[in-house]
Amino acid sequence: MLKNIAVIGAGTMGSGIAQVAATAGCSVQLFDAFPEALQRAQKSLQITLSKLVEKGKISQEESTRIAGNIRYESELKSLSGADLIIEAIIENLDIKRKLFADLEQIVSPSCILASNTSSLSMASIAASVKSSNRVVGIHFFNPAPLMQLVEVIPAVQTSNEVLSQAVETISSWKKIVAVAKDTPGFIVNRVARPFYSEAIRIYEEGIADLTTIDHAMKSLGSFRMGPFELMDFIGNDVNYAVTESIFTAFYFDPRFKPSFTQKRLTEAGFLGRKSGRGYYDYREGIEINNPSEDQILLQYIFERILVMLINEAADACHLGIASASDIDKAMLKGVNYPKGLLKWADEIGIENCVQRMDKLYDEYHEDRYRCSALLRRMIRLNQKFFAQ
Repeated sequence: MLKNIAVIGAGTMGSGIAQVAATAGCSVQLFDAFPEALQRAQKSLQITLSKLVEKGKISQEESTRIAGNIRYESELKSLSGADLIIEAIIENLDIKRKLFADLEQIVSPSCILASNTSSLSMASIAASVKSSNRVVGIHFFNPAPLMQLVEVIPAVQTSNEVLSQAVETISSWKKIVAVAKDTPGFIVNRVARPFYSEAIRIYEEGIADLTTIDHAMKSLGSFRMGPFELMDFIGNDVNYAVTESIFTAFYFDPRFKPSFTQKRLTEAGFLGRKSGRGYYDYREGIEINNPSEDQILLQYIFERILVMLINEAADACHLGIASASDIDKAMLKGVNYPKGLLKWADEIGIENCVQRMDKLYDEYHEDRYRCSALLRRMIRLNQKFFAQ
């Protein structure tokens, strides 16, 4: 386990990662080039730890220990003694590459350089340094102290030793690790796309309104939030940017095509809860329409979105993005799905999933609805994702 940790970027994500490492007993340096960002991070941590003490989650002694494990740095060269550096800065490939090239001039040859990127190419980031075998992706989910999942993404250059050290270290921080191939969106941001895109498609076609679609996924699927509620919570600008990035990175595969509806909301500044208006209107006095209770309609919505999610999960497994168990673990712990999608496929029947996908394709004749070859193969071989 690596004990001397540096985190670059004192925003919400970087501060959260620093808190996680400090809680695990690591010596942590939190770097930001802007002193005011460090001050905000330190104040925010104090507030967070005080609340945890008030709720009885940790003792005052524990709070003091965690806070004492973090040092705040504004000089990059001060990170020279780190064993592991995790950057959590702006999602811009050129900026990240420059940072890694600068870090290589400062740190020891054994220091692991990690990126918290959610979708950028780890191979490209790794290529920015001479010792590219020391670079790995370590993707936390927001808020880092609360979300259990961490995706670990080896670049094609990453050594097995570095991958093992990364997995061992993050696991020792009491996080659940899923190892993913270096492809756009990794596991969660790739597999989750249909939860949003298919819901928008159903809405755009006038099949159901927002509240009914959200109600279907919560009442029949036991999802904690409906797609439109979740997009408003995440921020439509953030969700749209991820969708557009994945669509472009996959050479414009129709399965990941962004929606004009979400683009227009983003352009209008209707970003969700943070702007007071998104798919829903959060301004005071605005009432939300009651959802339809038509069970046939609700069942159609739920089954259509679910089978699209299952199909994407199956295709990720088929292409070796991650194992079936890691894919299900990622969706359970990374976005709090009520059930692993591939386990869900086993339960409702893989043949049933294929029939539903084929029905959608027959109706639309769009490549968006092509069925995963793995699902067809599993029917032919009479297989399931998990042994009963």
